[in-house]
Amino acid sequence: MLWAIIILPRLTNGQQLPQIPKGYWIACGDDKVLIINPSISSDSSAVIWKWQFKESADQIPEEYSNYFKSIDECKPVFANKKILITSSTGATCLLNIADKKIEFYAKTPMAHSADLLPGHLVAVANSTHPKGNSLELYRLEQPEKPIYKDSLYSGHGVVWNNKLQQLFVLGYDDLRTYRLTEAKNSLTLVNTIKIPGLGGHDLSLIDDDRLLVSSTDAVAIFSINERKFDPFIPLADTHHIKSVNWNAKTNRLVYTKAEESWWTFNIYATSPNQKVHIPTLKLYKVRVCY
Repeated sequence: MLWAIIILPRLTNGQQLPQIPKGYWIACGDDKVLIINPSISSDSSAVIWKWQFKESADQIPEEYSNYFKSIDECKPVFANKKILITSSTGATCLLNIADKKIEFYAKTPMAHSADLLPGHLVAVANSTHPKGNSLELYRLEQPEKPIYKDSLYSGHGVVWNNKLQQLFVLGYDDLRTYRLTEAKNSLTLVNTIKIPGLGGHDLSLIDDDRLLVSSTDAVAIFSINERKFDPFIPLADTHHIKSVNWNAKTNRLVYTKAEESWWTFNIYATSPNQKVHIPTLKLYKVRVCY
């Protein structure tokens, strides 16, 4: 008789995680990024991998130690093998999970979100800062050298839609759509639409045809084809959503909301209901690996 044993990743600092399993969460805040298995528990014991900037600080210029003090985006990319990280204290980087190697870095004032585009490009949304309020485009092979820049007040969200070959960008009160030029070295603004409410905060992809948009007092579903917003009923009475992820097929909702100030110690989920409490980190965003 053969017995099959399935071992879920539960790692210590000395072990490697080559790829984030589907259904796991990535959370970030302060100068740290965590990978969480929500099926383990609802406290810090659910953290199966963690990274602090100082672990990789010697790989890039010393000045970056000042730029990764408040991480506010931790997006899984490259088949969940890497994490795209932004920090409101002034930087963006691409981190390889297995060896914690920084593969791209750039000074991005008040960065709040980033995403990958075809052609090894990365787009970054920068929020309110004398050198920020912008959308920037970089090549992964060329750290610190933006190849395109557009003004964007209080940039907070960036999502690439691969099916439509369009980049969606969230600012303070508008949602923009860009196309990548044929030469893949610039972006062209296609259209702009006002969002319901002010203080655009998070932008995430539901599927090829819909986006989730959060602002200070509301969360809405944006239909790309119909170009209209509808209230997101599950969070209709919840304000100050900092990050929101919804799987429409399973109805699984995972989000963070500001509770202590702009941060929280909790990650919330529904279907089933769950609250993961991590008191040692000022959590800002959570992302889900699909």
